[in-house]
Amino acid sequence: QVQLVESGGGLVQAGGSLRLSCAASRRMFSLDTMGWYRQAPGKERELVTSIISGESTIYADSVKGRFTISRDNAKNLLYLQMNSLKSEDTAVYYCNYRARLTNLSGPRDYWGQGTQVVVSS
Repeated sequence: QVQLVESGGGLVQAGGSLRLSCAASRRMFSLDTMGWYRQAPGKERELVTSIISGESTIYADSVKGRFTISRDNAKNLLYLQMNSLKSEDTAVYYCNYRARLTNLSGPRDYWGQGTQVVVSS
């Protein structure tokens, strides 16, 4: 099994920055996608950004130009740098890996427990 643990959330004023981190408990045989999702109160979980096949990245329109996803392979970490935060960015942020644990296993989704981000206006 894989455990993903997010950190770095908190309370920040509008216009401020936060960096979220996601640590995986083990390395995977392969990673289809590594990404960040968020869920605001009363809303469905939505994709924020994702690295696809270790190369291309996609961003939700609402965060383009403000958020940046990155990874540190040596440390087995995934990051989300969030700048120019807005009140509408307030949500619980989840790390997600779609990965294969071995060469014999199929891909499956792994989720962290989430970290709360609150942006005050």
